[in-house]
Amino acid sequence: MKTKFAYVILTTFLLGGIAAFTGCKKNDDASADGTTKVQIRMTDAPGNFDKINLSVKEIVLVSGDKPYVFAANAGVFNILNYRIGTSNPDILVATGDMPSGDITEIRLVLNDSGNTIVVGGVEQELKTPSAQTSGWKVKLKANPTLVPGVAYTLVLDFDAAKSIVSTGNGKYLLKPVVRGLTAATTGLISGTVLPLASHPEVLVIAGTDTVGTVADPLTGKFTVGGLAAGSYSVKFAPLAGYRDSTINTVNVSLGQNTALGTITLKQ
Repeated sequence: MKTKFAYVILTTFLLGGIAAFTGCKKNDDASADGTTKVQIRMTDAPGNFDKINLSVKEIVLVSGDKPYVFAANAGVFNILNYRIGTSNPDILVATGDMPSGDITEIRLVLNDSGNTIVVGGVEQELKTPSAQTSGWKVKLKANPTLVPGVAYTLVLDFDAAKSIVSTGNGKYLLKPVVRGLTAATTGLISGTVLPLASHPEVLVIAGTDTVGTVADPLTGKFTVGGLAAGSYSVKFAPLAGYRDSTINTVNVSLGQNTALGTITLKQ
């Protein structure tokens, strides 16, 4: 299933995410194997410095006791350029897939080089004890839960003022302080359609746009995720010998599964 992105906002404020249809598409059901697509971004809580250049190696998400590593692809970037309320609210750092379920820990891991600070026009290396090995733990008020069929964005809120430590001799250490809250901004629709012999296509319709999937041929179950909050029509288009059926005004809420139960098609 092709899913759109919902924000899991690791900040003290919420960012909006909009999931929109783009024409008529067939979904590959990503929820069938219990995996979730994750996008990781970073933003900044300001500090009194000219630049803080970061070289992120990876983000580690832990589910239970198993770590999942997301390799960073952002290169070296000045985190002070990315602030909520500006034209550049955040920067994409990494993307990937992981099994759905609770995230029990998040760690930010930096590269050995490329981390620098500019103060008064002078650039110098930022020493980052432990950040290149085990990484720095993101502070979460609650563990995010990744739901199958909903894609997420994790936005890491880097607190520049608290992350930079002066050694007293004009040098600085980087001890990242990253905070987090969670929120989802997409939902999904699921159900079971019978009889199995009808082999229906399931179409979720918003205005002139449609996204769809097919019911599982062995169980009749279906899931369509990555849906923005709102009202939809769900159309069942079976094989010849069975009648089309449409359920109108199916309301989707953020981060929730709208379960339609069992729909039985007529001949």
